[in-house]
Amino acid sequence: MDLRLLDRFNELAANFEEQEGDNLIKAAKLMADAIEQDRLIYIFGGGGHTCLVMQELFWRAGGLANLCPMIDFAIHPVTPAYMYLAHERMHGVGDALVDYYGVGKDDVILIFHSYGFNAPTIDCALEAKKRGAHTIGISSSDWKKNIPKEFPIRHKSGLHLSDIVETFIEDFVPYGDTVIQLEGMEQPITGISSTIDFYIAHRLEMECVKECVARGIQAPVWSSANIPGGDEKNKALRAKYNSRVKFL
Repeated sequence: MDLRLLDRFNELAANFEEQEGDNLIKAAKLMADAIEQDRLIYIFGGGGHTCLVMQELFWRAGGLANLCPMIDFAIHPVTPAYMYLAHERMHGVGDALVDYYGVGKDDVILIFHSYGFNAPTIDCALEAKKRGAHTIGISSSDWKKNIPKEFPIRHKSGLHLSDIVETFIEDFVPYGDTVIQLEGMEQPITGISSTIDFYIAHRLEMECVKECVARGIQAPVWSSANIPGGDEKNKALRAKYNSRVKFL
């Protein structure tokens, strides 16, 4: 069995666990604060496949019911590829989403974008920060270091997500994203960014719930709707969040 992909994932995950523990706990405590204060936890994927991290956590068995994905189908992979790529290069999208979803002072927002420099990501982070929200960014310093300053997908400010957010979490995604080099094939293959970001997203979820338990707070966690009794268990959570989370 060829385990190189597993080896590469394990390497990134190990780097995260060894080096980002303090930032992980800091972010998880902010998320637990939101639960304790009966606030939503907002999550934004800054375009393309990064948007999928919102679906990975949202309305999921064992996941947080107060999680509010800030979905815009214009920059989402459900939209034709070159169309969403064009929208990813447009300013005024990310800040409009912050306004539409109602992110405000002392709210918590998770902003994922492994590359960390496109217009929706930066506009979202800047607007959320301007409104006094607690901003948590998950991105890659390797991309920040290597992407050309004049690259057309960059935000006009030249900023990277790590330059803006209150709490930055390194995801260690390598520049170029791909992690497998085959002999006889010049182009490397197999993007890793979604896989490692999903892992980090679930680690944030885990540490948030652990913090809630430590505080004696009941975290609002979904049961599977696909097992007997699941709908009944979720009834109270639906009543509490259906009018507040726009995609429920």
